[in-house]
Amino acid sequence: MEADTATALGANSEVGTLRTVIVHRPDLAHERLSPANCHELLFDDVIWVRRARQEHDAFVDLMRGRGVEVLVFHDLLAETLADPAARDWILSRRVRPEEVTVMFCEELTAWLKEMPADELATRLTGGVTVAEVPEDIGSAIGRAMRPTDFVIAPVPNQLFTRDTSAWIYGGVSLNHMYWPARQKETLNVEAVYRFHPRFRDAGFPIWFGGYDHDWDGASLEGGDIMPVGDGILARNLFAAGGARLVIGALMPRERSAMHLDTVFSFCDRHLVTLYKPVVSEILPILYRPDGNGGVAAELSERSFLHEVADALGLESLRTVPTGGDEFEQEREQWDDGNNVVALAPGVVVAYERNEFTNAKLAKAGVEVLEIAGQELGRGRGGGHCMTCPVVRDA
Repeated sequence: MEADTATALGANSEVGTLRTVIVHRPDLAHERLSPANCHELLFDDVIWVRRARQEHDAFVDLMRGRGVEVLVFHDLLAETLADPAARDWILSRRVRPEEVTVMFCEELTAWLKEMPADELATRLTGGVTVAEVPEDIGSAIGRAMRPTDFVIAPVPNQLFTRDTSAWIYGGVSLNHMYWPARQKETLNVEAVYRFHPRFRDAGFPIWFGGYDHDWDGASLEGGDIMPVGDGILARNLFAAGGARLVIGALMPRERSAMHLDTVFSFCDRHLVTLYKPVVSEILPILYRPDGNGGVAAELSERSFLHEVADALGLESLRTVPTGGDEFEQEREQWDDGNNVVALAPGVVVAYERNEFTNAKLAKAGVEVLEIAGQELGRGRGGGHCMTCPVVRDA
C-alpha cells in the first residue's frame, strides 16, 4: 500500500463525515472459539464464523458504498510484517520467555521470523497451538501441554478495532487494555502505527500508551473515548493544546455496559442514542488544566448529559432512548442497539435486529442503515465497536 500523505490523520468528531476507518474481519481466532475457552477469551458465545464474515463483508461494502476508505487490519499487519525491523520489534515483545517459557522461546521466534508475512499476521491474531509448531519445538514441550493448547493465544477481540487505539483530533491513544486477554491486540496495532508506510512518517502525537511503558493498573479503552468537542487523556492533550476539557464517565460495573459506547453514542451533532437506566447513573468527572502543567479533577453535581451538552455549548442534547418496553429495551441494549457508528451527520449504521430503537432513530430524522449482526453481535459489539476512525471530519 502506498503511503497517503494528502490527508491528515485524525478523528475530529463523532459524527463528521467518516473518511478512513480500520476494521478487522473475523479470522482464525474466531474459528478457535469453543464453549471451553470463549469466556476466557472474553466472548459470551461461540460464533458461526462463515456467517460472521458474510455479515462483516456486507458492513464493509456498505461503508465503501458511502465513500468511506476501509482499511482491513489483517492487510495492514501483513504489509507491516514485510519489514524485517517490524518483525523483530513485535516478536521480541510477543514471544518472551516469561510467556512462552525459556524452553523453546528462541526456536519459536526463529520459526515465526521465517513465515510469510500474511501467515505471520494470521498467527499473531489467530494464535498458534502446540500441534502446529515444528517437531523440534513440540518435542521440547513433550507431554507438558496438550496438542490443542495455545503457545500463542488468539485475540478474537481484535474484531473490535475501536478499543485498542483511538484517534483523538490529530493524535492517537494506544490503549492499555484492562483484561490480559486483550492486551496483545494493542501490540499488533502499535506495530502497524510504528512501521506501516501509511503511518510511520505521518508525524502524529501519541496522547497515551505504548507497549514498552509499564502502565501497572492504568487502563484505557477506545469504547470509552469520544472526541465530541471543537477542538479529550488529560495531561498530554492539555499540554499540546489538543483539548480544554475531558469529561470522565464513571459507569456502573455491569457486563452489558462494559464501555460508554454500549449505552451512549452520537447519531448527529446534537443527537444521541442512549440506554437510560445506565446513563442516568453515570457520574461525570471534569478534568481541566490546573495552570501548572498538571490536571485538576472535579466530580460534578450535574448529570452526565448536562455536562456533555454544556461542553458543546448547548442547553440540552436531543436524546433517543433504547426502544420498546422495559424488556425490549434491555434486550436491544444487550444487542448493541445504542452502539451505532455515524458515517456522516445524521447517518448511522445499526444492527437490523434492534427494530424498536432503529424505528425511534428514524422517527427522530436519523437515516439508519441496517446490517445483519446475528453472529457478529455475539461478541457484544456493534458498528461503533467494530470501527476505528482514522480520518473523520469535524
